[in-house]
Amino acid sequence: MNKQVIFNLPVGDLGKSKAFFAALGFGFNPQMSSDSAAFMNIVDGSIHAMLMSEDCFASFTNKGVVRALEANEVIICLSCESAREVDSLIARAAAAGARIPHPPEDHGNMYDQGFEDLDGHLWNLVWTAGDA
Repeated sequence: MNKQVIFNLPVGDLGKSKAFFAALGFGFNPQMSSDSAAFMNIVDGSIHAMLMSEDCFASFTNKGVVRALEANEVIICLSCESAREVDSLIARAAAAGARIPHPPEDHGNMYDQGFEDLDGHLWNLVWTAGDA
């Protein structure tokens, strides 16, 4: 069995979040989803996110749920195959309602830019030249 990364994210409106990420080209597995959670494929077979309603997410912990619009715990970083892919995903995220907190940064051997999704989760998209 291949190892996979699956992270859980609380979302305020599951339907709106699914539409947002579908606009970025991410798919969903209905067999692993419910009315309160959606299993999102980011990189087929290896990286996934479970988008969970805030109530569903809260049921897995006895801690408070961080509202990413107010504070952040992590920045999710995804590698891209090219700077053009970074720009394309940023453009689709912006068109779907994302906030773009800063312009792209070109460091020669690394190019990156980030977006904030509808719930305030930070995503950074990065391309690096050669082995990183």
